[in-house]
Amino acid sequence: MRPYLMAEPALRRLELTITRRLDGLLQGEHLGLVPGPGSEPAETRPYQVGDDVRRMDWNVTARTNEPHVRDLVADRELEIWALLDATASMDFGTAAMEKRELAVSALAAVGFLTQRTGNRIGTHLLHGGGVRTLPARTGRPHLMALLQAAFALPRTPPGVAEPLLGVAAEQLGRVVRRRGLVVVVSDFLDAPETWEPPLRRLTARHQVLAVEVLDPRELTLPDVGILTLVDPETGRRREVATGSARLRRRYAEAAAEQRDAVTRALRRAGATHLRLRTDRDWVRDLVRHVMGQRRLAALARPSGGAGGAGGAGGAKGAGGAGDAA
Repeated sequence: MRPYLMAEPALRRLELTITRRLDGLLQGEHLGLVPGPGSEPAETRPYQVGDDVRRMDWNVTARTNEPHVRDLVADRELEIWALLDATASMDFGTAAMEKRELAVSALAAVGFLTQRTGNRIGTHLLHGGGVRTLPARTGRPHLMALLQAAFALPRTPPGVAEPLLGVAAEQLGRVVRRRGLVVVVSDFLDAPETWEPPLRRLTARHQVLAVEVLDPRELTLPDVGILTLVDPETGRRREVATGSARLRRRYAEAAAEQRDAVTRALRRAGATHLRLRTDRDWVRDLVRHVMGQRRLAALARPSGGAGGAGGAGGAKGAGGAGDAA
């Protein structure tokens, strides 16, 4: 990670990158990071295939003997919360950047373009010292202070016990009261059973975007002779003979199985999944993801339906969130 004194110019460069490359591509009200409704109830209408069953209006359904759902109007202001994983496993990178830098970049992409529309953004920073909460507020000074805090988080020495991602997600669920958008940025290396239940509880109330951060060396092992591997979270070292084709194949298979398990767990939890890699153009991948979500939102909206709110939180704010990401 860059030193604290270099964070301000680094953030300014990041802001220029985001605004120049994303601003013109992702404009539009009510279309955001993930397709979904707002939070204020509006009128009911007959159920259509693809509607969210969590919006069923059981009273009207009982009176009419026909399934009905209640549309939600767009919020005028969106509250966004981010859970940023800055544990020791994120201090790793063999390509253009470390995973933690990519995680902060993803957080900045959400923040820089949403703060202009009056949305509030708050953050849970998960690191070796525990979980630090920065309250949700509006404005660029708050966002810059939030990102400065993320840049300034110290590295965790190997072997130091760290909070689990699931514990931080559970804490976030207790803090976030108002419906909105929750963005979880992590490598999701903890066992899925430790974070899937609290993530599922978050998706029951909020729109949740899970940003999975990967490095290519976590997927394949290069043939570089004897390689000393260090587990950043336990400090355990192990020497590996990477010249073995069988070992490299088994490593790739195990890594693929692990990432598939993460994908399945996120799908079961109901979160929208975005995968970013340190060796790819993360801005392009982000744009591709958002445009795909916009197409889904457009297909899900009933023609002529009341209160047609799409986007992350279905709000003007959600549109801002989509613009941001």
